[in-house]
Amino acid sequence: MGGPTASDDGAPGLFSPYKMGNFSLSHRVVLAPMTRCRAINGIPQQAHVDYYTQRSTPGGFLITEGTLISPTAAGFPHCPGIYTKEQVEAWKTVVDALHAKGAVVFCQLWHVGRASHHVYQPGGAAPISSTSKPISKRWRILMPDGTHATYPSPRPLSAYEIPDVVDRYRQAAVNAIQAGFDGIEIHGAHGYLIDQFLKDGINGRTDEYGGSLANRCKLIMQVVQAVVAAIGADRVGVRISPAIDHLDATDSDPLNLGLAVIERLNKLQHVLGSRLAYLHVTQPRYTAYGQTESGRQGSEDEETMLMRTWRRAYQGTFICSGGFTRELGIQAIAEGDADLVSYGRLFISNPDLVLRFKVNAPLNKYIRATFYTQDPVIGYTDYPFLGAGSETHGPLSRL
Repeated sequence: MGGPTASDDGAPGLFSPYKMGNFSLSHRVVLAPMTRCRAINGIPQQAHVDYYTQRSTPGGFLITEGTLISPTAAGFPHCPGIYTKEQVEAWKTVVDALHAKGAVVFCQLWHVGRASHHVYQPGGAAPISSTSKPISKRWRILMPDGTHATYPSPRPLSAYEIPDVVDRYRQAAVNAIQAGFDGIEIHGAHGYLIDQFLKDGINGRTDEYGGSLANRCKLIMQVVQAVVAAIGADRVGVRISPAIDHLDATDSDPLNLGLAVIERLNKLQHVLGSRLAYLHVTQPRYTAYGQTESGRQGSEDEETMLMRTWRRAYQGTFICSGGFTRELGIQAIAEGDADLVSYGRLFISNPDLVLRFKVNAPLNKYIRATFYTQDPVIGYTDYPFLGAGSETHGPLSRL
């Protein structure tokens, strides 16, 4: 059972310990999952060892980039998978290095659904989804050669095919545990496959997986149940983003969509007599790929209301993400709006982000142009640590 551990003044803070189920974390700053496109031909490289260990701390919590559950899951070039023996063995090297640093690491399980292209699909097939509707031309997909293209029309999954998709998540979770991961995160957010079933702006199905909230929640709950049965509830986290319109993932009632998922997760935990590792929710402050840095989807009061409602409804560890700064993270923990806060772009350019936050040091600026390249160093492991001439991992020992 997760719960705060008091800091010196008796109140939980961003840098106070936290008990996340069976995992004892030394602080509340989490490495968010971020696609980085450095896994050549889907295989994690030595660069992954360097990247993740740079961003690890003793007792710190890291979530990997989206990791593909099957050959049909890809929508970016050179994303790592967790569905072949070679991929599992490569991930072992990464996980072993992180455990040697004393870190806790979960693997995010990912299927992009319609957010793909024929070029990424086996045999050049159409991407699979809940729908036949393509993502609008407002969005562009990154191609293997670095150009951008429009998204094609997907193929809606037949109901009889969905159990196989669920089983792919289950097997990927088993593979992740075999690779040594402490647990997995089910990516049910940001317009990808599971979100394509959740959101009524995408899911126009008339079968048992469409229409009502109960039907639209069916896939995510089948995945959660299958994965929990395979590896245990305490090793499973779930990520959702009910209020995010990334990749046209809109819903007419995001508040109640989030509550519907949370109600089902709470009920499952009650039946199991065991809590999930966490619920990870992206708030509307999140800026989608291709939008401007100032892009917002609602007022700050609306964002706060949504997140607080979901946070109060969920019975377990709550992680928030989406454009958080140091100050906003400190505020979220202090006001009880989250147990942990995950950071993405700031962690890309600041491998020692935890230390910089702790001492309130200036931050390196990230370079967006190098987010999705294949270079194993530039824009990946070459961002400087605090202090001129610091050893690559030295500054983190000061925590």
